[in-house]
Amino acid sequence: MANQKPRYAGYFIFTGLAFYLFFHQTSSFGFCGFFVAKAGAKLFNKSSQVVLVRDENKSVLTMGNDYQGDVKEFALVVPVPTVLKEKQIRVGEQALIDRIDGYTAPRLAEYYDGDPCRPIAEFKVARSQMPPGAMRKRAKNKLGVKIEAKYAIGEYDILILSAEKSSGLLEWLNQNGYALPKEASQILRSYIKQGLKFFVAKVNLDRLEKSGRVKLRPLQIAYESPRFMLPIRLGTINGQGFQDLFVYAITKKGRIELVNYKTKKLPSNMDIPVFIKNDFQNFYKDMFAETWNKENKKSAILEYAWDMNWCDPCAENPLSPKELRGLGVFWIEKAQAHERGRRRRPQGAQPAYVTRLHLRYNGHTFPEDLIFKPTQNKENFQGRFVIRHKWKGEMTCEGAESYKKSLASRQEQEAKNLASITGWDINDIRKKMEIKKVDKKASDDWLDHIWK
Repeated sequence: MANQKPRYAGYFIFTGLAFYLFFHQTSSFGFCGFFVAKAGAKLFNKSSQVVLVRDENKSVLTMGNDYQGDVKEFALVVPVPTVLKEKQIRVGEQALIDRIDGYTAPRLAEYYDGDPCRPIAEFKVARSQMPPGAMRKRAKNKLGVKIEAKYAIGEYDILILSAEKSSGLLEWLNQNGYALPKEASQILRSYIKQGLKFFVAKVNLDRLEKSGRVKLRPLQIAYESPRFMLPIRLGTINGQGFQDLFVYAITKKGRIELVNYKTKKLPSNMDIPVFIKNDFQNFYKDMFAETWNKENKKSAILEYAWDMNWCDPCAENPLSPKELRGLGVFWIEKAQAHERGRRRRPQGAQPAYVTRLHLRYNGHTFPEDLIFKPTQNKENFQGRFVIRHKWKGEMTCEGAESYKKSLASRQEQEAKNLASITGWDINDIRKKMEIKKVDKKASDDWLDHIWK
């Protein structure tokens, strides 16, 4: 293992070793269910997470790191728009990525039916959560590759490269332990033509050992560029099968949208059977796969779009100003973050709108890099689902029969909802729900009711 070259992990994607209401209430009420479950990015293997902060032409990128394996083999190559200075590079904290993942994750909430014999039900709103090295330049070698800058930051040794031709860059990377396949040459050529530089990183084993850290931390870069994009093509070269990418974009004014690919909203705001409470993670994975397949595997899936002031329901507390600053939300003042960072909940408006996109892709379904555009669309959206527990108390009033009939109809609709968004067999669903298929013809026979 000691003599084995690090595997190139791709862009943002770790592969193998690597990186890479429908509510029955008036609209004047807020959400009055109990948040009971969420489904975050960690459910998916071969997945990566990126936090993308953007305002005007300024971007801050946090590349999540869930690298598994011998850190000697870690290697990262990222196209960047310019030669980055040391102050533009930082080592972040995985906990902050976990926070925004948890905050935006699709969620499940539950209701309990009230007594149908009580003419006026009392509703109580219940929310579980509310709202060092100096830059060194070297002459170009015969391969046409130039080391524009060299830094030691945290546990990483970082180079910024420029190149004249893709074949020279590919050979240089392979000679220096960044083992890219020949297929990368064409992609590298397109990046060189665009004038992009290359951010490459390896782990410094001595500094990692001295730090006492077990896991590698995320890398963060800040830069200015009129191009609002994520280069994902390199990550598809050594990827085996489809990969999942979660993009958490934070802007001032509204959600982001993809320019060159379609976006489909995750199914949301529908009632599903109660047994999903104990199987929500499998439900979410199958529901996502069904949505993705219906889009011919060529669309990004919107899972969340909401400002950071509130959510309904919240899967976790909104991120504090201090946490947002840690993710690179540079328009939140340091003084504000320091003042409010001690509080359990942020007070006052947070000028931060978060969009969560979930992509499952390979080089055939997503052959181009992701190109985004900011919008002022502030329409709130979240993937949320509702389970409703039936009333189990005594029912001796006249309205009890009506409630029982409506309950049977509701449960049948829940079964149909679940089957339609997951692809599960509806008869298996009915069996788990312990209900029988409603025979409309028989139940509507006038003779069944004539003497009642």
